[in-house]
Amino acid sequence: MHKISRWCFAAALALMSLSSPALSASAEPQPVAVGMDHYRGTWLEIGRRPMWLTDGCVAGYSTYKPGKAPGEIQVEDGCRVGTPGGRLKTVDGDGRILDLGHGNAKMRVRYPFFITFNYWVLYKSPDKAWFISADPKMQNLWIYARAVPSKGKLKVMIRKASQLGYDVRKLEFPAQSGP
Repeated sequence: MHKISRWCFAAALALMSLSSPALSASAEPQPVAVGMDHYRGTWLEIGRRPMWLTDGCVAGYSTYKPGKAPGEIQVEDGCRVGTPGGRLKTVDGDGRILDLGHGNAKMRVRYPFFITFNYWVLYKSPDKAWFISADPKMQNLWIYARAVPSKGKLKVMIRKASQLGYDVRKLEFPAQSGP
């Protein structure tokens, strides 16, 4: 990937973090406990709040790898431009579990240009095949899965996001690779 594209992606991420309006004035959501195995491998981005940063992005994903010290996670966020076979855009971040050993559900990721996002796991399916995360103010919400879900499973995911208090009418579901 071209370095200019990577820096543009990171700069866009910074601007988005400064301009996201609050969706809810309610109290902080309650994260759920997850094991450290949650932060290994690739999760597909199934649903998200639309933002100009991700306009044109499809087949999004986040890949987690253990960092050098306990509670550190290396993060690669990526997507394809236009179609699931389009040009790949990625940005790398350094994650840190904020509640290490006490739930492991609150992660702060630092991206280039000192951009920081907080991601809290609010729900994890019993089979550990999908989860929902959001920032502490529920401005942004993401639904992730290990595989592309069926239409029926997607309805379950959307219903769970609604039960968590998120306005699911604000979600978009970009195209994915696979079935």
